[in-house]
Amino acid sequence: MKVGLAFASSIGIDGPDALQICRRAEAVGFESVWGGEHVILPDAIASAYPYSVDGKIPAQPDTPIPDPLILAKELATLDRLSGGRVELGLGVGWMREEFDALGVPWERRGARNDEYIAAMRALWAGPHAEFHGEFVDFAPATCSPRPVQKSIPILVGGDTDAAISRAVRIADGYFPGEGDAVRLGKLIARLHAAAERADRDPSSIEINAMFGTQMADPVAGVEEMKALGVGRIMVPAFFFAGPGGLDRLSDFGERVVTAARG
Repeated sequence: MKVGLAFASSIGIDGPDALQICRRAEAVGFESVWGGEHVILPDAIASAYPYSVDGKIPAQPDTPIPDPLILAKELATLDRLSGGRVELGLGVGWMREEFDALGVPWERRGARNDEYIAAMRALWAGPHAEFHGEFVDFAPATCSPRPVQKSIPILVGGDTDAAISRAVRIADGYFPGEGDAVRLGKLIARLHAAAERADRDPSSIEINAMFGTQMADPVAGVEEMKALGVGRIMVPAFFFAGPGGLDRLSDFGERVVTAARG
């Protein structure tokens, strides 16, 4: 099982800190570090956050959310610089206010997301790519550099039927929002059923799962996730924020990451 460090960009918001966190995480066995994105956090949010009981996003207006790279050429460049280690996690979004502030239509955001992925994959695939769709349209063009990988892996997040369908249709991996074992098991079962209906091998979709409540007994949590068929656990970096955080990260690596990889 692989272990990723989720939300790492929010605890390492300047260059030296970010490098130190990444180097320590890799040294103790983490396979990846991840950054999330919200362009803005409006002062008033009526949209319900789907992954908490009270519907509130667990963040303050000034919680730092550094912008990760999201465009085709930026991702390809980063994949080159990192030696083919980039993966892209995407969800269509739950906060309508953010879309309104950016001037992006809320309606048909799923179709827009899917078409953007298709257009990026066309550019990554080779020179003289062209694409003609509802939201993206370009004549033959070459985008270079292209990724070291044949194509950058796409992870789709979300717990809805639409998210599960999207993961089956276009994704390399699935990242449900739920970390509770019972709910997670049900989501994985729904994903596998959808894959079988679409004549896709369920094992071709890697399951990524947030490691939240499992932190109370992380070694047992690893075994729980393995039993569910999870391929990568995502450990929130917030557990390692503040004084002594890097030491706690090292201890977690020795006790838990080793167990996960074994």
